[in-house]
Amino acid sequence: MAVTPVSSSASDTGRTRLIESYDTFMKLLTAQIQNQDPLKPMDSTQFTQQLVQMTGVEQQLLTNDLLEKLIQNTSSGIQTAVSLLGREVRAVHDTAKLQNGKAEWSYKLGANASDVTLEVLDEYGRVVRTVKPTENGAGDHTFTWDGKDLLGAQRQNGGTYTLRVTAKDSTGAAVSATPFVKGLVTGVEQTDGKTLITVNGVQIGWEKVTSISDVKAAENEPPANDDEDEPSSQQSA
Repeated sequence: MAVTPVSSSASDTGRTRLIESYDTFMKLLTAQIQNQDPLKPMDSTQFTQQLVQMTGVEQQLLTNDLLEKLIQNTSSGIQTAVSLLGREVRAVHDTAKLQNGKAEWSYKLGANASDVTLEVLDEYGRVVRTVKPTENGAGDHTFTWDGKDLLGAQRQNGGTYTLRVTAKDSTGAAVSATPFVKGLVTGVEQTDGKTLITVNGVQIGWEKVTSISDVKAAENEPPANDDEDEPSSQQSA
């Protein structure tokens, strides 16, 4: 459903008028206080009423700002996100859902690393699995978790888990590691002014998307030439 945004010029004009009214009110109130008769000071009830009016103008300005933000989110964010439905995306995110006995993440190492630790955390932040991959070159890597915890017990499908990546180079210095999720967009939702897309059963802010691909187009693409592009490594546990 298309959303027609309110004219920005009309919104700006309304805000300008409110600001002018606010400035005028403050000048009149200040002049009234400065020029009041010391023997007949301004009635406190009247002064209170004027303060209430001033507060009302301030609240109107804040309301306008909130409405404008909501309109922008609705008119741009939701429409852009809807266009992602049925398409495959890659997004910066560290959470995945355990489905069909496995969960999958991708992560990018900013440089070659000599020591990398992958930790799978449950919803309470507890480590349920630790893996030490051996292929730690700079670039993209994929990690597939088999759903088994530290004791070898199979976790139930449907749980949400987080991947924590810690990487160091040969000198012990930290290497940047960015986790990603990849999959089809199956839903779009707007909650508390934020537009969320559903990928692999997990909701992600649509602004986290870094790449988009058409599934049919990707299926028809010829295989990559190994001499030109180095394939990303696959880690599983």
